[in-house]
Amino acid sequence: MAGAGSGYFLRAVERRSGVELRIKQRSAGDVGCVVWDAALVLAKYLETSGFYRDGLHSFTGKSVVELGSGTGVVGLMASALGAHVTVTDLEELQDLLNININDNKHLVTGSIQAKVLKWGETVKDLPPDPDYILLADCIYYEQSLEPLLRTINELTGRKTCIICCYEERTMGNNPKIERRFFKLLQTDFDIEEIPLDRQDEEYRSEDIHILHIKRKRRHQGIVTLK
Repeated sequence: MAGAGSGYFLRAVERRSGVELRIKQRSAGDVGCVVWDAALVLAKYLETSGFYRDGLHSFTGKSVVELGSGTGVVGLMASALGAHVTVTDLEELQDLLNININDNKHLVTGSIQAKVLKWGETVKDLPPDPDYILLADCIYYEQSLEPLLRTINELTGRKTCIICCYEERTMGNNPKIERRFFKLLQTDFDIEEIPLDRQDEEYRSEDIHILHIKRKRRHQGIVTLK
């Protein structure tokens, strides 16, 4: 990794076209200051999984909200694929998000902006019922699980697809935290795991899981037209 100025180091993420997203990371700071493996796996999955039609990627024109964006690499990939993206994280990470947005703006074919969002608080100024919600490695603090779920519930519309990527960890309380999160999530959502053969050929791992999550359909009082 090449240096990227005082206090920063660089992670280059090559796209299939050969161009690179160039992501600055902080050499000191919280977990959101570096690019984690799950974020790379998810970013490359977005690029790999989307089909092209008439030269357009399937993310073209879609509204996307990323939660816990950190460096912004996942949201930047989505915006480079044509999506209209809002990357969100705490106030202290906004500078880093905006640096990376500015450094990669020449690759954006949709749009991207950064906003402050603290999980569990009322959602403001975010796209209602986005087409996609993206999460990479957001399941690690037990105290954040219920606030995260409240935010997911508030943001998710009937047609929203949540794409969640996380690294399975076996140390300490991590297995318990993961089990609790998915138990709570399954109250209102259906979960589909994406097999490895549908992921990027290089950026994938048996320890890193990609899930498609959608709100459960409530059949009571709903008439299905055929």
